[in-house]
Amino acid sequence: MKIKPFKVEEWMNEYEDDAVYNIAETCVDSISLDELLALTGIGRNAFLDDLASQRLTYGAIQGAAPFKAGICGRYRDIQPENVLSTHGAAGANHLVFYSLIEPGDRVFFANIHFPIFLLQKIVGRINKGGSIVFTGSLMGIQPHSVSLAYGVTKSAVHALVKNMVKFLVPYELRVNAVAPGFVDTEWQKTKPAEIRRNIENKVSLGRFCDPDELAEVYKMLIENSYFNGEVVVVDGGYSYK
Repeated sequence: MKIKPFKVEEWMNEYEDDAVYNIAETCVDSISLDELLALTGIGRNAFLDDLASQRLTYGAIQGAAPFKAGICGRYRDIQPENVLSTHGAAGANHLVFYSLIEPGDRVFFANIHFPIFLLQKIVGRINKGGSIVFTGSLMGIQPHSVSLAYGVTKSAVHALVKNMVKFLVPYELRVNAVAPGFVDTEWQKTKPAEIRRNIENKVSLGRFCDPDELAEVYKMLIENSYFNGEVVVVDGGYSYK
């Protein structure tokens, strides 16, 4: 997903405070709160008293009933359930991105986009001689039926490591990845015994990897200064049995 820059907003960020004629605004002329109260006919003191008595909470998540009723009062046939309230920019942006992102995008963002964007922001801050270690997966090497998106994105992580070696030379940084197989995490322990046995039967060592064993591989890639551009598979000999 590629979102083009919002040029009007970028212009406003830079010029709106000092512009003499601002034609980028969505309003003609801003009004004061007193002017708004005069238009509505609500007394200033009554409004401020009501405002001061409000609890400082998020309020009704789906929009306050009086707020929705006020909007409906401006139309003939609109009911409160037809009014969508967005809580400032955060709520509006959520709806926009929720509409743009399609099934499977979440996996791509978590496994590929986010690590790349994060690295772009911090690469200049990492001390020379440092080590970057990505987490790939055996599923990026061995086809797996559980999730197409997961396997494809982890395979992309492996390719990313290989391609970043040259890119990181000016920064004097190393980059590697660990591609774990089946690790005996709390999540894996919840799998039915039959499924676990089927997996163990495909592993030469006949068992899942212990988390501490996997941690040692990460530690090795960080401490050994000659590892660079490697994808270290830790699968106990999966599919060799």
